[in-house]
Amino acid sequence: MTDEDSLVGAVVELEVGPVAHGGHCVARHEGQVVFVRHALPGELVHARITEQTAKYLRADAVQVLTPSPQRIEPPCPYAGPGLCGGCDFQHANIVEQRRLKATVVSDTLRRIGGIERTIVMESPGDDGLGWRTRMRYAVVDGRPGMYAHRSHDLVPIDRCLIAHPGTPDVLSDRWPGVSSVQAVVSSEGKTAVQTDREPGERLVEVVRERRFLVEAGGFWQVHPAAPETLLDAVLSGLEPAAGETALDLYSGVGLFAAFLAEAGCAVLAIEGDKDAVRNARRNLRDLEGVTLENGDVDRVLNAAAGQGLEQVDLVVLDPPRTGAGKDVVRRVAALGPRRVAYVACDPAALARDLKTFGRLGYGIASLRAFDLFGMTHHIECVAILEPVDSEVASPGGLG
Repeated sequence: MTDEDSLVGAVVELEVGPVAHGGHCVARHEGQVVFVRHALPGELVHARITEQTAKYLRADAVQVLTPSPQRIEPPCPYAGPGLCGGCDFQHANIVEQRRLKATVVSDTLRRIGGIERTIVMESPGDDGLGWRTRMRYAVVDGRPGMYAHRSHDLVPIDRCLIAHPGTPDVLSDRWPGVSSVQAVVSSEGKTAVQTDREPGERLVEVVRERRFLVEAGGFWQVHPAAPETLLDAVLSGLEPAAGETALDLYSGVGLFAAFLAEAGCAVLAIEGDKDAVRNARRNLRDLEGVTLENGDVDRVLNAAAGQGLEQVDLVVLDPPRTGAGKDVVRRVAALGPRRVAYVACDPAALARDLKTFGRLGYGIASLRAFDLFGMTHHIECVAILEPVDSEVASPGGLG
């Protein structure tokens, strides 16, 4: 493609189609797919092309000619074309945001997994603002801010509206010699600030009166309601009983393992991050019947099988955004659990893994979706899987 052929920078008129995963909607320009940000389904917009590939275009809606009834003025002055890339849906009211996210999950399950499922997006009852307890800001030449979407261009800001009000103010300071700074507030109200050049501080998070030591820069759900919400979904779906055996895969600092053990299960928890495992050993030291293993989940499962692990009753899968993958799913299914709880932050990865589970005889008993990331496109899902009677299960459901 020559510079003369490039559409980047051109403004085109688009009829905006359905929402797609990633915080944009789909349109077409001269037969080519266009992923449009800052637009809503059904709108007519002028959009500036920001990226061009052989297969698709990316664009920002810079003028709305026919607005959706669900459109609102973004509450944040830094939300818009060419500005902060942290939020995706500030131009939609919160009810519409959740409807769009539910549509994304159901469409992705159908398109990738062949799964027909009506999704209702559950929420913690907030308005989508003031929830993020762990804020990481980019720093350029000592100045903190947020990157523009798909860019390393810094957008200096003086406030982030999705940041929890208890997070430390780091935006009014200069941070020479670093590339990022993180501000954290724990469930107890304790705060920490760290940069990419400083060792991690430790905070305590509390769930159901149990205390969890977590690195300030380590993984912990960023919405205050998320740990309890996801824990409730997992435990109510699994219904653990005393004397059962359980796997907690990608176990982090031990959230699910702790309460499976409290229910009387013998738990094998596997996590690849050494710091998380070290903290988990402290977090779970009062619980009998918990074994913690540090290492790649697939490798540790294979080693455990060689040492006699042949069957388990329950499994929790909480993999990274890329999903568990076919090898881990096959290993889990081979252990014959009566129920599997799959916690997913990416609907595409979830759909792929559920399709694999379906081929291995596991169907969906329930699937819940949670909007724990207001104003963004991010979603959490919890699927409960059970073996079905037929030799080859349909991934879409039981019965």
